[in-house]
Amino acid sequence: MTQTVLPTHFATFEQGYPHLCSKLGYTFKDPNFAKRALTHRSFDPKMSYERLEFLGDALLGVVIANALFIKYPRHDEGKLTRMRATLVRQETLVQIAEKLGLSGHLILGVGERKGGGRHRASILADAVEALIGAIYLDSNDGFLTKTLVLSWYGDLLDEVGQEQVLKDAKSRLQEWLQGNKLPLPIYTLMDTIGNAPNQTFVVECQVAVKDCQPITERGESRRIAEQKCAERMINQLNKLEKPKPI
Repeated sequence: MTQTVLPTHFATFEQGYPHLCSKLGYTFKDPNFAKRALTHRSFDPKMSYERLEFLGDALLGVVIANALFIKYPRHDEGKLTRMRATLVRQETLVQIAEKLGLSGHLILGVGERKGGGRHRASILADAVEALIGAIYLDSNDGFLTKTLVLSWYGDLLDEVGQEQVLKDAKSRLQEWLQGNKLPLPIYTLMDTIGNAPNQTFVVECQVAVKDCQPITERGESRRIAEQKCAERMINQLNKLEKPKPI
């Protein structure tokens, strides 16, 4: 039996629409809602996803807050707030976008396409929120929208209840080092590639720990690059039996 190989991106919205609906778990009554949710302002400023993103952002916050409130009845407000922040942050939305295969459906201007817009974290995260807004308007059904969103999140709602993922990677790295009586990490901006707003930041993270190599990462903001460095540094440190200062 021959397996169908899907393209990395579709030539037209219409070509990819059936696959999009299959991944979303929803078929639009009016496909124009879906098309607009995937249209970046570089393609058409007047018909971009930005208004839908505004609505989807608000809806996502309510859906996640409600789900956490019910799922974790013993958690206080502070802990629930950190959990919600983890689930609605850009990094998590990019995971959702990748799961839904959204990069192949984005409608971008020529310059944005050539500049790697299909894999730009901010665009992918915005598209997820815009699709939430589009589904809500198309279906006029808040319960259906909530059900779909939670299905996209899958196990993330369970994983966020684990203490180690409640704080961002930089905070966790700092606490790890302090807990082992080691110096704090040093983040250095090594390079800035491109021009605003499409810049890439190259950051290096060093820790004064024997046998621990510096980590270099890239991101569309310095903060994102630093978070990536911190996450990889934590993984490296966890492999050491007895971390010792240099």
